[in-house]
Amino acid sequence: MKPLHGKVAVVAGATRGAGRGIASMLGEAGATVYCTGRSTRNKVIPEGKPENSFVVAYRRETIEETAEMVTAYGGVGIPVQTDHLQEDQVQALFARVKAEQGKLDILVNDVWGGDEFQEWGKPFWELDIHKGFAMRERAINTHIITSRYGVPLLIEGKQGLVVEITDGETASYRGSFFYDIVKTTIIRLAYAMSEDLRPHRITALAVTPGFLRSEAMLENFGVTEANWRDGAKKDPHFIASETPFFVGRAVASLAADPNVFSKTGKAFSSWGLSDEYHFKDINGEQPHWGRYFAEHVEGKM
Repeated sequence: MKPLHGKVAVVAGATRGAGRGIASMLGEAGATVYCTGRSTRNKVIPEGKPENSFVVAYRRETIEETAEMVTAYGGVGIPVQTDHLQEDQVQALFARVKAEQGKLDILVNDVWGGDEFQEWGKPFWELDIHKGFAMRERAINTHIITSRYGVPLLIEGKQGLVVEITDGETASYRGSFFYDIVKTTIIRLAYAMSEDLRPHRITALAVTPGFLRSEAMLENFGVTEANWRDGAKKDPHFIASETPFFVGRAVASLAADPNVFSKTGKAFSSWGLSDEYHFKDINGEQPHWGRYFAEHVEGKM
């Protein structure tokens, strides 16, 4: 039997990237996965193509596609259009989960939506304050709202796992002021929730992928998954990248671990969890961004 057979998960922000990979691999492990996000097949995509492949309005991935992938991998995928900034929509999402499943076992917060507001290469006093605040709202407030209404279902079941998806597992600066504030705050959210959830024996933790080979990143590098290694011609560090399914298997491994509560409140990496749980990426490789970064990036600074 698959390790997550009979388990119910919500992956908030499952449309693309890490969220899609996580939802798919929870499905691979046998879970029923509610795949939420704003982009559906009914979405009207603007004409033209922006220079920035990360602009969500022009992306074609949908929650329906993700749900179909969950099912194809062996689980049950259920798409639910949800804007996680809208409290009423989030309440309705979890009311539906309770009505249809009677429980929730796994909650993954992967809502991001900050790429269109991101500014690199500037000190904080030159950044657009409004863009920074919008990023904070999209990437932090959404997680708080989602946990506020999802966690009570975990408490009702007297067990469960909350996973906060971030970028980086340490306190190191992440290259841009607002981006750093957002991603380090996500780790703190996991810790703060873990303290409140400790009496209920419910686990809350943070997980980071490495150099993520998402759909947008592949497009940005002008490659596909079939020839992704060619992207190293543009950036040599791309050779150490990982698919979204790698962090997906990390989360699935955590969800299947009967002793996961020992990890509550902490931050983990896809590569570190791969060392511990011995899973590999979807292509059979075992990338290790931490080791690569220490040898080829950090040492060259």
